[in-house]
Parts: sequence; structure tokens; C-alpha cells
Amino acid sequence: MILRRWEDLPSFMRTDEVRPYWEILWKKRRHLAVKRAFDIATALTFLMLAAVPMMIIAVMIKLDSKGPVLYRQERITTYGKRFKIHKFRTMVENADRVGTAVTVSNDNRITRVGSLLRGLRLDELPQLIDVLQGTMSFVGTRPEASKYVKKYRPEFFATLLMPAGITSEASIRYKDEYKLLSASEDVDKTYIEQVLPGKMVWNLNSIERFSFFRELLTMIRTVLAVLGKEYD
Repeated sequence: MILRRWEDLPSFMRTDEVRPYWEILWKKRRHLAVKRAFDIATALTFLMLAAVPMMIIAVMIKLDSKGPVLYRQERITTYGKRFKIHKFRTMVENADRVGTAVTVSNDNRITRVGSLLRGLRLDELPQLIDVLQGTMSFVGTRPEASKYVKKYRPEFFATLLMPAGITSEASIRYKDEYKLLSASEDVDKTYIEQVLPGKMVWNLNSIERFSFFRELLTMIRTVLAVLGKEYD
């Protein structure tokens, strides 16, 4: 991944709030190059290793409920680019038409197989395709739906300097965000006003402290979190 020069950024990102984060990443362009090389090599390796399990998961999804195997929803990544994320479908068909873009506790749209996949984060395996395409990375701010990006505060746009990620420090700390949202009468409002700003503190801090080696540690912490380790 090559970071754009400041003058080549989209106009909505060339602000005083974003500039400090861009300067940090500009000084670490070599780390960004290593990050991209790692993403390509690792995604290719994981896809080969996961090919058979992914086929088994696909069959389980088709047998469990009506609808496509993959869920494709528009998300936002680097510099505000729109793309359709690859995920195994874990909800009933057309779930986004009968609820919010975020999930709450005991969401009745989640299928039986979907609940298992979400618990182990196996629903995100197809995002290896997005990593190869360059629209995502292994570590980075989770890609938001456009309706949430429209609510970003000016400094939040700094997270669009790098590709969206499969995992992040924010994802680890907010792995149970659905519990907070389930208690809300207005899920979208709670997410925008409480959850999103909290996650962005972690996302922006990750840019301030960015290095390829720190991202490797984030990947390790993600595995431990899935296995049950709690992080404050």
C-alpha cells in the first residue's frame, strides 16, 4: 500500500484534524510497504489452507437457511472508496432490510449456523479476498457502512488513510458491543453517539503508534480474544 501525497488526498480529508495522522504515516511508508507485502503473502496462504473448510461452511449455510452463501454489503475503505465486503451470510436473507446495520444481543435475524460462525469469527474468512484485492488489510479500522461514515467527526476521517481491516484493537475491546446495543431503544443513535466514538479512540491511537510489528501483536491478541481472553 502506497500512501498518497497530502495534495492528492480527497478534499474532505485534507483538514487540520487529519494532517497530524497523515504525517505520522508518511514517515512510516516503509512499514506500510511491508504491511501490504505481508497481507498478500498471508492471505494467499490462508486461502489455500482454508479452501476445504470454507467449502464445508458454504454447504452448512445453504442447508441451514434460504439465501446466498456470501453476504455482500457496501462498506467504506481507503480515501472513502466504496466496496462490497465478502462475508459468509450469518443472518436470514435480506436481514438489512428488516433491521439495523449493526447487530444486537439475541438478534433474531441470526441463523443457527450464523451464530456459530460469528462466535468463532469464521464468517470473516471470505474477507481474505478483500485483502488480496487491496480494499482491506488484516489489521485496520473495521469498514463502516456509508450511513455511519457520514456521521464521522473530522478527525475520524484519518482512519481512511489506510485500508479497512479484518481486525483492530477497537474490535478486540468492543467484541461484545452488541450487548450495549441490545439495551438501546435506538440502536443507530447509540452506535453513532457512544460506540463509534469509543472505537475511534482506539483506531486513532493505533495510527499514532503505527508500526508493522504492533499490527502483528494485534493479530495475536485477536486470536486470544476469540479463545476467550478479556482485554480492558
